[in-house]
Amino acid sequence: MRLSFCGNDNASAYNISAGVLRNVCFVDALNLVPHVFLLFITFPILFIGWGSQSSKVQIHHNTWLHFPGHNLRWILTFTLLFVHVCEIAEGIVSDTQMKSRHLHLFLPAIMGFVAATVSIVYYHNIETSNFPKLLLALFLYWIMAFVTKTIKLVRYCQDGVPFSQLRFCITGIMVILYGLLMAVEINVIRVRRYVFFMNPQKVKPPEDLQDLGVRFLQPFVNLLSKATYWWMNTLIISAHKKPVDLKAIGKLPIAMRALTNYVCLKEAYEEQKKKVADQPNRSPSIWLAMYSAFGRPILLSSTFRYLADLLGFAGPLCISGIVQGFQNTTNNTNTTEKNPSNSYLSSEEFLRNVYVLAVLLFLALILQRTFLQASYYVTTETGINLRGALLAMIYNKILRLSTSNLSMGEMTLGQINNLVAIETNQLMWFLFLCPNLWAMPVQIIMGVILLYNLLGVSALVGAAVIVLLAPIQYFIATKLAEAQKSTLDYSTERLKKTNEILKGIKLLKLYAWEHIFCTSVEETRMKELTSLKTFALHTSLSIFMNAAIPIAAVLATFVTYAYTNVKPLQPAQAFASLSLFHILVTPLFLLSTVVRFAVKAIISVQKLNEFLLSDEIGDDSWRGGDSSVAYESCKKHTGLHTKAINRRQPLRYQLESYEQPTKKQTRPVEIDDIAIKVTNGYFSWGSGLATLSNINIRIPTGQMTMIVGQVGCGKSSLLLAILGEMQTLEGKVHWSKNRYSVAYAAQKPWLLNATVEENIIFGSPFNKQRYKAVTDACSLQPDIDLLPFGDQTEIGERGINLSGGQRQRICVARALYQNTNIVFLDDPFSALDIHLSDHLMQEGILKFLQEDKRTLVLVTHKLQYLPHADWIIAMKDGMVLREGTLKDIQNKDVELYEHWKTLMNRQDQELEKDMEADQTTLERKTLRRAMYPRESKSQLEDEDEEEEEEEDEDDNMSTVLRLRTKMPWKTCWRYLTSGGFFLLFLMIFSKLLKHSVIVAIDYWLATWTSMDNANEVRNVDDTYHVAVFSILSGAGIVLCLITSLTVEWMGLTAAKNLHHNLLNKIILGPIRFFDMTPLGLILNRFSADTNIIDQHIPPTLESLTRSTLLCLSAIGMISYATPWFLVALVPLGIAFYFIQKYFRVASKDLQELDDSTQLPLLCHFSETAEGLTTIRAFRHEARFKQRMLELTDTNNIAYLFLSAANRWLEVRTDYLGACIVLTAAVTSITEGPNSGFVGLGLLYALTITNYLNWVVRNLADLEVQMGAVKKVHSFLNMESENYDGYLDPSQVPKDWPQEGEIKIENLCVRYENNLKPVLKHVKAYIKPGQKVGICGRTGSGKSSLSLAFFRMVDIFDGRIVIDGIDISKLPLHTLRSRLSIILQDPILFSGSIRFNLDPECKCTDDRLWEALEIAQLKNMVKSLPGGLDAMVTEGGENFSVGQRQLFCLARAFVRKSSILIMDEATASIDMATENILQKVVMTAFADRTVVTIAHRVSHILDANIVLVLSEGFLVECDTASNLLLKEDGLFTTLVKTHK
Repeated sequence: MRLSFCGNDNASAYNISAGVLRNVCFVDALNLVPHVFLLFITFPILFIGWGSQSSKVQIHHNTWLHFPGHNLRWILTFTLLFVHVCEIAEGIVSDTQMKSRHLHLFLPAIMGFVAATVSIVYYHNIETSNFPKLLLALFLYWIMAFVTKTIKLVRYCQDGVPFSQLRFCITGIMVILYGLLMAVEINVIRVRRYVFFMNPQKVKPPEDLQDLGVRFLQPFVNLLSKATYWWMNTLIISAHKKPVDLKAIGKLPIAMRALTNYVCLKEAYEEQKKKVADQPNRSPSIWLAMYSAFGRPILLSSTFRYLADLLGFAGPLCISGIVQGFQNTTNNTNTTEKNPSNSYLSSEEFLRNVYVLAVLLFLALILQRTFLQASYYVTTETGINLRGALLAMIYNKILRLSTSNLSMGEMTLGQINNLVAIETNQLMWFLFLCPNLWAMPVQIIMGVILLYNLLGVSALVGAAVIVLLAPIQYFIATKLAEAQKSTLDYSTERLKKTNEILKGIKLLKLYAWEHIFCTSVEETRMKELTSLKTFALHTSLSIFMNAAIPIAAVLATFVTYAYTNVKPLQPAQAFASLSLFHILVTPLFLLSTVVRFAVKAIISVQKLNEFLLSDEIGDDSWRGGDSSVAYESCKKHTGLHTKAINRRQPLRYQLESYEQPTKKQTRPVEIDDIAIKVTNGYFSWGSGLATLSNINIRIPTGQMTMIVGQVGCGKSSLLLAILGEMQTLEGKVHWSKNRYSVAYAAQKPWLLNATVEENIIFGSPFNKQRYKAVTDACSLQPDIDLLPFGDQTEIGERGINLSGGQRQRICVARALYQNTNIVFLDDPFSALDIHLSDHLMQEGILKFLQEDKRTLVLVTHKLQYLPHADWIIAMKDGMVLREGTLKDIQNKDVELYEHWKTLMNRQDQELEKDMEADQTTLERKTLRRAMYPRESKSQLEDEDEEEEEEEDEDDNMSTVLRLRTKMPWKTCWRYLTSGGFFLLFLMIFSKLLKHSVIVAIDYWLATWTSMDNANEVRNVDDTYHVAVFSILSGAGIVLCLITSLTVEWMGLTAAKNLHHNLLNKIILGPIRFFDMTPLGLILNRFSADTNIIDQHIPPTLESLTRSTLLCLSAIGMISYATPWFLVALVPLGIAFYFIQKYFRVASKDLQELDDSTQLPLLCHFSETAEGLTTIRAFRHEARFKQRMLELTDTNNIAYLFLSAANRWLEVRTDYLGACIVLTAAVTSITEGPNSGFVGLGLLYALTITNYLNWVVRNLADLEVQMGAVKKVHSFLNMESENYDGYLDPSQVPKDWPQEGEIKIENLCVRYENNLKPVLKHVKAYIKPGQKVGICGRTGSGKSSLSLAFFRMVDIFDGRIVIDGIDISKLPLHTLRSRLSIILQDPILFSGSIRFNLDPECKCTDDRLWEALEIAQLKNMVKSLPGGLDAMVTEGGENFSVGQRQLFCLARAFVRKSSILIMDEATASIDMATENILQKVVMTAFADRTVVTIAHRVSHILDANIVLVLSEGFLVECDTASNLLLKEDGLFTTLVKTHK
């Protein structure tokens, strides 16, 4: 057949006698002209001008879209392309019905398609390089195309072509499109004035694009890139070369920052508040506020969602059409040929063509998926914006919360953390899912209507099955939520217990109580596992329902159809309805989830509202004008929204400039002599009862005021009342000037998770001289020198845990460093030894503060410092006992003065002693001990990596890359086997069986429906078919249940075993391990990692196996029906492999970034809530808010990128899926054996599109989640302590050690076998009942000796013999349970007082009361509700430090051991308590051997024998009096310097 433009089967084709424009062929040729014109003009510009895009200002301009009508142009061009495709298809289909080729039917359309594509490429390049003049070419093209198409349309009208003909419609639409594009072009000229005007408009790119830090380009790229996430390619490909870090993802665009969104939401919320202001019982609605702030994007997303859902129905319709058409073509093969003059196709004829349908299906799928992903993206972005705004609102509120709320327990830290971590996320998730709420009903109704059209009444039976089973789904979902909640409660309880164990691990080991606490954790874990079982059961039921409902519905429908209809079931009907059922099930399954989330969201909003409306701190006069808080002041400056923010200054500075007044660095010189005056003050902690009553005090300016009094008499409360933290019942606090920042060091030291330096500077400018003076005054330099990175070491949760004294000194240093008029120090000496206290008093307070003439208020127990005070306030029981100078009190209240004198008798002369001798502190040794094996700590962290790194010595890029792309199969195998081999086998077997049955069901359906319909004996056959079909379906449903149960069961067993092993391993670990491993790291294994293993891995595993097997069975089925499909599969498979490979790496990095940025954010919230009083006293709210905004934005950008990466993947896998559908359709149409298999192939191809991205997503998730298993495993390889001795416990006498005689023979001790010894050849003999003192400088090995008695350290030479038994032969548990020790840090556990004294429940109440009486606690405990059963809060927070230490003494006494070891036990108590302790030890322990490790030498002057250690050697050993005779002896020196 020869080619010719107008066809050569018609003589009149080239006849123009009736006029040129009357000839159809000529008009078509005319239509070619504009397209050719455009190509001629633009090609040279595109290719030559490519190199000279010199006018690009900065890198991001290639995404800068600034021509008006930009999006409209893209949409119109896409529509135009689609119409061109239709035109080409119409031309080709018409052409196939001719005798010879008629090129004029489709060639112009093909040229038009090319031209339209070129036009948009050309436009894009002009726009990004900003050459508007070149747009003239496009303008001319639109005009010419418009004219030529109009001529064609007019010609059709004259010929009287009816409107129903497809070609007429297409031409009409083209005319409209070209007209609109012309209008867009005119508009660009009008706005940008670039051609016919003298002065073109100047434009500047938006701020975000000028800022090279912004890498998130979604809002700024063109439509095509927006829809396919093309701009993400660079990031995802670069992730392969090097890990994605925070720098790679840059910062958030302004419109998405938390501040911008906060301002929106806040305004909306204030509006709501105004509305309900006059109705006292109504609270403002957060919902409406959220709607008015974020309503528009949600509507946009819903629109996309509706479009996607409607396009989704194209699948079943096209399947039905294709199968029908295939059947028809196989039945009647003779086609009619048309007369060329009447070569017009009607729309119906066009749509009957199978190939046309295949292409349409392809396009519909691509569009549907694009819209769906767009909808997801918009909701995600809005959800993230909402979360940022909510976090800012919550934070703002936290900073204004009244302290009484926190201390009275109305708002616990836990609740605040939940608001931040859980409630905001619930709302964000609700936003993600909310378009489903209104999209789903529409989808369901549409689906049922279509089904009814296909199958009639029997369709309603199937739909009814689905609808009836849906409530069960909902029921299961609610049960799931309940189970999850109870699991959460148990796991919080378990974590609390684990946390206590880890914090008190040293004590537990020394007292041999590990097993008691371990069993208590195991009990909670069993409860948790029981609720996890219900959780697993319901999860598997929910998975089962999801898989079984469609099978059941299909079964019901087809069986009904077979018996009610006369006509046999056609393949077209069968497979279209199958496909519809698949569509219908998804919304119903999701509906239960969405409804559940909606309920959760409603609860979250209630909680939020309660929180936002809770009490705020009192607005005193000085909280007025000048502390205008950052956000509020932003509101006053209306220009804050994106325009006014000056780009060159980071947001931080702008916020600060908005609230300049508070940042007065220069201190006004105070004239008044009274800084603060309280008149007639009654203050309460919110209970309405006055804690402080009748307070009348004044605090003189520039002088030192001391507040003294017994424990619990309201000294700290007085400071807080002055700071405005308490509720003022009556009276007033006058500040002489406006209240500026007050430097405040709280009693309980509060540190930020930051470096030491940042903690001390606390946001002030760094001044080296001042910093040095302060660290010296607080004698922090030696501690800083011990830290691995000096003062740049991170401390706090994520860093190194410092001891109490070190933390306290840092807090004092912070207060001293700040340049403020007034300094409040609340008991700064409580955790310091005498030496440090004196140094701090002399250097820090007397010298540093007094020189600066700063007003100081000091709460203290150290009465020996009273002479330094300029003014003294003595308190008792919440009232002021006396006020005045020491002289006044001496004259007026002799009794009080005498009482004080007795308490301070032994300290007066020390202050004159020379202070240089040796600057020690008891805590440096613990620090040094934790530090000097830093190497071994890093060893621990590297354990994770080492298994993979064994093979690559040369650390070249390729191996690193290989590691990054490799799945952790080894860990997966470990996980699977930890659930047991039987379960593993069962799972694999049932999975495979289930999928083969499901394939069999569909295969059977295909053979049944495509039988030759001429068959007469239909009934017999039908019954046989229906029977087999029902049996298969039943088997499928049962198998669904079995598989979902086995997976969950296996997951549970694995979780149980892993946690059990981990707990036992850790609790028996050597003490060294706990010194070196940060507590947070261990806790993480028990919290986050265990949670992942418990709840996340099983569903991921299930989903992964299910989607993979579905895809494989689908591919197998299609290939079985049409083997040619396999050829097309190769390129698609390669593409898929690369997509998943690149995605997994990037996704893992982004997920880690998301996790790692979330932690600092949560920490910052809890930190702020803990340190509220300090932050408010310092007036640093604005700085903390700024920090919170930065952290929120960092977390949000990571999350945004993560979700954009997910969209990137889904768009790509969806397009691949569409290609699979297209190839499957085309191959099965050309090659297919019969119509049933064509339907089957298409049905399966459509399911692949749904499951491909799940395969990759689940793979990526599993890879991240396996990290948890790996971390847990790294701890399981740890060495345990050796608990078995040579002696059997039964061989040890019941009452050993009876005498308490100790022989130390040539003892050598080290902490680990690779470290230097800390004690060398120590020899000593202690007689029964002797009181022994051990002293020595820091690091001399005093505490190591005490630990050696308990074998907590490695005794590698020599031995300790107690009452004739070598302790190294004893089982550890026996040894430790027979000795007593009091540690320097008092540790109490949550539970009753009885539990704290005697966890083993061995003693009678009388014995416990006796112990409490000895420790002087009896009266206090009696007064508590419940007596011995009164509760101790976590860490014993409801008792003062001194009381806690006394409890520890009582605990040691309860255990009637004949040997008591006191390790610096009096370090943290006031003198009165200390004297009690000393007395008690002398009397109650008179007949026992007491070994005291002293940090004040004065304590052991009356000991029977003193051991003096130096650098691990025992240098002196004698009675104290004898040792003091040696003038140059070490002991004498220590006594002189220390006293």
